Amino acid sequence: MSETHTLSLPLSAAAAGTVVELTEAEQNALLAVAEQLTPKGFADGRIDDLRWLDAARDASVQLPHRMLVALRAFRHDAGPDGVLLLRNLPVVADDPLLPTPAVRGSAERVPTIAASVVTTAMLHLGEVIAFRNEKTGALVQNVVPVPGSETSQSNAGSVLLELHIENAFHDNRPDFVGLLCVREDPTGDAKLCTSSVRRALPLLSAKARTVLSEPRFLTEPPPSFDALGSVTPAHAVLNGDPVDPNVLVDFSATHPLDDEARQAMAELRDAFMGTMSALSLRVGDLAVVDNRLAVHGRTSFTPSYDGADRWLHRVYAHLDHRRSRVDRAGNGAVLG
Repeated sequence: MSETHTLSLPLSAAAAGTVVELTEAEQNALLAVAEQLTPKGFADGRIDDLRWLDAARDASVQLPHRMLVALRAFRHDAGPDGVLLLRNLPVVADDPLLPTPAVRGSAERVPTIAASVVTTAMLHLGEVIAFRNEKTGALVQNVVPVPGSETSQSNAGSVLLELHIENAFHDNRPDFVGLLCVREDPTGDAKLCTSSVRRALPLLSAKARTVLSEPRFLTEPPPSFDALGSVTPAHAVLNGDPVDPNVLVDFSATHPLDDEARQAMAELRDAFMGTMSALSLRVGDLAVVDNRLAVHGRTSFTPSYDGADRWLHRVYAHLDHRRSRVDRAGNGAVLG
């Protein structure tokens, strides 16, 4: 889209959706689970090895009970906001946190406490997946600013990141996106922005709902996907039950095919902006976004590239593993 947009934040930016904050006892219990999956407890394990993922799936049943209840309830129904926030999760044990990486394609390969925590949590929402053309198919990806990528509409950028559904162009896009804060933004400027179609829908005109429900839009892959230049076939932005639809849009990569579609998409964006929440993630926050109901983005910030910049772990999960079998070589977790 050629238009230049800004994200106008609510006057009282706060967490949307369900919030669960772990107690110290629950945090220690979760730490004990995660330690089973690090090199200390799982020798020679690598995150992208299916043996490690199997071990993480087995260990995930030991998560604190309130955490399990919250994840299961969110999987059943993500509520009006489509966001779950779990707070006070451990990201390290006794070792100090490493400097924030600042390279393109950064991902976690060796299991850490933080990587184990986010993976075991996301396994209660579905099967953990990745995409081969995105960070070479790493299951636990680093969301960090990268020098030279400041203007990129991707996880490596630091300009305003437009509201979007994750991997909207892909037939087997994730159903849930998990973002675990390993190091918070020292400037306080970087905020996770979310908005739900359940909140936005009542603000749309009947005409816009009709147009958005028709295949009058095309979506390109994001810059984080290497060597892909194709777009999706024409698709609707709203699909499913007209009373409670799913949304499929990326405001930096979805293109309306005619003037009516352009007007309807602008109306949808205004509705999302009017119902948006923004949150500065702090260390130990895991924000889970229902990728069918809620769009997400990020405000702009100024990285310093000194090892202290904002650092998130990102993990995807989808509900129907069988549906994507054709895209997963060797019945693995990575979609081609």
